[in-house]
Amino acid sequence: MVAFTILAGGYDTFVAAYLFNASSSSLTVSGRFPTGVNPSWITPHPTNQSVFYAVNELDAGAIQSYTTTPNGVVAGPFDTVSTGGGSPAFAVALASGEVAVMNYGGGNGRIIPTTSPLTFANDSAPVITFPLQASNVSHPHMALEHGQEVLVPDLGGDTVWRLTRSTPEPGQWEIAGDIPQPAGSGPRHIAVQNDRLFTLHELASTLTLQKFPELALNATAPLIANVSIIPANPPAGSQWGAAEILFPEPTAKFPNPYIYVSNRNIATDPAALDPRGDSIAIFEHVGLGTEDEGLKLVKQVFTGLSQIRGMEIGPQHDGGEKYLVAAGVAGSAGTVVFERINGGADLKEVARNKDIPTRTTFLWL
Repeated sequence: MVAFTILAGGYDTFVAAYLFNASSSSLTVSGRFPTGVNPSWITPHPTNQSVFYAVNELDAGAIQSYTTTPNGVVAGPFDTVSTGGGSPAFAVALASGEVAVMNYGGGNGRIIPTTSPLTFANDSAPVITFPLQASNVSHPHMALEHGQEVLVPDLGGDTVWRLTRSTPEPGQWEIAGDIPQPAGSGPRHIAVQNDRLFTLHELASTLTLQKFPELALNATAPLIANVSIIPANPPAGSQWGAAEILFPEPTAKFPNPYIYVSNRNIATDPAALDPRGDSIAIFEHVGLGTEDEGLKLVKQVFTGLSQIRGMEIGPQHDGGEKYLVAAGVAGSAGTVVFERINGGADLKEVARNKDIPTRTTFLWL
């Protein structure tokens, strides 16, 4: 039997554990473990597989540390610190052991050192406030470690901020540059591959491609491609808000690293919703370094989910990279595991569990 445990956060007061049996294509809830309020994003420790962190997405945001066993028994929180702002929607643990957390509602964030995997060094991490751009609002929505930088897409400010260390001491970071994005596009999540920046824009529901520029404020980086991710012929009255981008590293089984992006139809009128649910759009990066470089839509996979926010590809052991788990933040369609087929160019549903109606973030163990 090949089985995987998946942890899942959401807008409530617990982290759920699922058991996915790949042999029998079954997905069952194996536990619900109390947490702080709204653990809407969870992220693993970079080297200690028994530790993960969860945000508390509240007006007075916080981040907490937890432990888990390989079969998904969660304990904690062991430590809790303020994020320095409101509505922290994303956190990631860096290779250094620091934890970067971004406050969507506060227009700021912190990169917090740890004294152990479970203990934060709270006093040594100042709040980083992002400058207001033409829109006069800042909504940092992600942090991505890239080399010696931490990249932060600002959904309100239409730019990607570039943070570097201001001093060698842990927790000391500053804004050293940015990569402007199209006005009003709302950059939400990003990926970097092959010296290219891929940006998913929530407000425009587009995926863009740029050459990764040198470090500078307002760095020049013309768009190589700018494509819509919305399915063709959407229902009248539909309203779209892109959410997640996954660009997995190539493996022997999946040498062509397709890009997976989630659509969210946030319309409230039932007539404006597609009965097939929202889709995951699959793109291919083609023509790297040539005049024909761009983004090619390969497939729109309808999921039966409503407002997909969180999704994650499985681990590179025991064939885990064959699978993608996803859920919506609305409706009652639960959590779905898809198998990547045709080399990753398509997705096939293999298991679904509706015991918990919505989830927002996943961690494969």
